[in-house]
Amino acid sequence: MNQGKKILFTASAFIVGGYFLFAGLFKAKPFLAALVTAVILAMLMLPVAKKLEGWGVNRVLSSLLNTLFLFLVSVGFLALISVQVQQFVIDWDKAEEKIMPQIEKLEKYIYDKTPINKEHVKKQQKESASGMGKQVANFAGGLYTFTGDYLLTLIYIFFLLNYRAKFRKFFLKLFPEDKKETVDKVLYDSAKITQGYLWGKFLLMIFIAILYAIGMGISGVENFIIISLLASLLSIVPYIGNIIGFFIAIGLGYVASGDNGALLGIVITFAAVQFIETYFFEPYVVGDNVNLDPLMTILIVVVGSLTWGVVGMILSVPVLGIINVVFGHVPVLKPYSYLLSNNKDGR
Repeated sequence: MNQGKKILFTASAFIVGGYFLFAGLFKAKPFLAALVTAVILAMLMLPVAKKLEGWGVNRVLSSLLNTLFLFLVSVGFLALISVQVQQFVIDWDKAEEKIMPQIEKLEKYIYDKTPINKEHVKKQQKESASGMGKQVANFAGGLYTFTGDYLLTLIYIFFLLNYRAKFRKFFLKLFPEDKKETVDKVLYDSAKITQGYLWGKFLLMIFIAILYAIGMGISGVENFIIISLLASLLSIVPYIGNIIGFFIAIGLGYVASGDNGALLGIVITFAAVQFIETYFFEPYVVGDNVNLDPLMTILIVVVGSLTWGVVGMILSVPVLGIINVVFGHVPVLKPYSYLLSNNKDGR
């Protein structure tokens, strides 16, 4: 009976603690999302910072150069996306002429074959149109928030790189002398996992963007450059990102042109690239850097999405990888590390 009460108490504490943990993370997103992003990116740029300092560059200047590099890369990418979006908007009138008849046919089929009420749909469309001003205001507010978080993240990155020695000593001072070597190993492994995973993902995104562009360009898909960039960018989200990228390609590529050849080209391109990514690029470029079980990876991506949205989906895998490193170095938590890790022997 006592054992049953103990199990029940532990399970209840775990559920209640988990609820308040994720509720707290959700509420703290405005503060924590930018900070965690900066920590991950600072770990990513750590080898570059060390290399510059090894060449005699002052740490302050080295940190500033790394931050500036990340800024230029992000601005360059956004500029490239912006140019492609502008081209897509220019071509929209031509695309609209092709897709409107198909949309009308699809609407007629849906209204004839399903219980969906046409008048109800029109009413919802009118209500949506009347709320356009509110949607514009929400977009403006979201853009303002994004800009603030973006600049704040860059500031965090600079200070994290510049004062990294102080933060390392702080963590070491939290533990007794006989544990400092283990703590140092955890910090080193955490940084190494993050660097390996993100650099691997970055190279992988470049490779698959090129392959997407080649395949869809040959197939005659319009706006294939922006489709390739968006699909490759979404691949940073494990499993789910590739599925979303495929449907975006269908939406922007096939629906905009209405060409069955474009549809076939998109399907073949994505199938071929996914095969190459899974069996060639992923093992050799990314490898088992985070050593996470596929099911745990999917679960953490879903949890990250529910907690912090898109940012949570991107950060969830490297953060869970770091947590797994910590679990692996704490004896009482090693069973949880076993659960999270990709144990290919299944034992």
